Amino acid sequence: MSARPQPWEQPAAGERRGWWRRLLRHEDRVLLLTLAAAVPGTATALVLLWRSGLPTSVRAVGSAALLVVAGAFAAAARRRVVHPLRTLASLLEAMRQEDYSMRGRRTGEADALDDVLREVNLLSERLGAQRLSALEASALLRAVMATIDVAIFAFDPDGRLRLVNRAGERLLGRPETRLLGRPAAELGLEAWLEGEPVRTEERAFPSGAGRWGVRRTPFREGGRRHQLLVVADLRPALRAEERKAWQRLIRVLGHELNNSLAPIKSTAATLRTLAAKVPEAADCREDMTRGLDVIEKRAAALSRFMSSYAQLARLPPPSLEPLEIAPVVARVAALETRLPMQVVSGPGVSVEADPAQLEQVLINLIRNAVDAALETGGTVAIGWSVRAGGLEVVVEDEGPGISNPANLFVPFFTTKPEGSGIGLALSRQIAEAHGGSLTLENRPDRPGCVARLRLPLPATVAAAPAPEAVGAPAGPATQAD
Repeated sequence: MSARPQPWEQPAAGERRGWWRRLLRHEDRVLLLTLAAAVPGTATALVLLWRSGLPTSVRAVGSAALLVVAGAFAAAARRRVVHPLRTLASLLEAMRQEDYSMRGRRTGEADALDDVLREVNLLSERLGAQRLSALEASALLRAVMATIDVAIFAFDPDGRLRLVNRAGERLLGRPETRLLGRPAAELGLEAWLEGEPVRTEERAFPSGAGRWGVRRTPFREGGRRHQLLVVADLRPALRAEERKAWQRLIRVLGHELNNSLAPIKSTAATLRTLAAKVPEAADCREDMTRGLDVIEKRAAALSRFMSSYAQLARLPPPSLEPLEIAPVVARVAALETRLPMQVVSGPGVSVEADPAQLEQVLINLIRNAVDAALETGGTVAIGWSVRAGGLEVVVEDEGPGISNPANLFVPFFTTKPEGSGIGLALSRQIAEAHGGSLTLENRPDRPGCVARLRLPLPATVAAAPAPEAVGAPAGPATQAD
């Protein structure tokens, strides 16, 4: 009793219908079918031949000729079917082995076989072009990964390293041959494969300790989920920014200290000369008093400068609370008495802000606008609106405009004789601490400047339609004298 065949050994439905197909190859079946098609005619010819009155030798020779001709035609039919199939099989095998240089010789006739060969040749050309493009892209990717100064690691689903570039080798202090296949825990990167996909951390590696920017991205290869880890060394960028900050600080401090120390030095030398005069001149006391006044004023200016610097450097984080914008604008506008302020009412909204810091920003903007408007005899307007889901407070003036926009927010830069150059820098710092922004630009339609303070609104505040521009008669204007 034979063993029961396994599932993979069970014949298919077509094979069950024709058991003989399992015993013969395709070309053998073609030959048999061709011979079967020739049997009726050949048999009829043989019957007629043997019933004729021809000699037996002639009938035997004729019978043999009929059988040879039938066999020859069947073999020719077999070749006509099998040869193109073998050609196609060779072409497909070459493509499977990524050899796209082979081409099938076309018949030159407008038949089905020529169409098949033409399509196979075109498919081979297309696959060859795609393979060349893929090789070029892969070469470019390898060149980029080898030259960039960012460590790149690829981990498989089991947490083992499958790809690393040269920067990654330098980071871990080992060559690629000693890294590939190692688990992330052994390499000290396991913590970065979990948690936040983007982070900044302080870590120590064989290449050194520092601050690293990490970005993790999942990707799939072979249907399995992998992890791509990109680690950037932030130390060069931080050192460059630190160096620029120190340079700016030293430049500003040197400028301010020299402005105060130069007249102090000159005045001190003059006082020493006056004190050495014997007898004293009649106006000696007056000159000494004037010199001491200069020293006192420059010392006071230097003290104000250091206080302003401390204020900029020690700005506390904002203490946020719900704040109605309309009373704040009205209260700040009422503090300015040098020029009537036009307040254009906007929608009734509230923001999460620090009241003291927000008022300080508005006071600085209004003061600058009034200073500019007084130079030309113009006016100042303030209003607010809701735009793009945020609050926008606008202060417009009709002054001379901004002559040097590049230095607007540079600390201690000022064009005013008695200015400290700290107001706009401090205002922008406060705006950014609230998650907003502060911009100043010249008005496009007339002389003057427009300052825009943008603050985020709570998610529960519905976006209201924006009113007309500040200064237009869109709402009741309040005059604050």
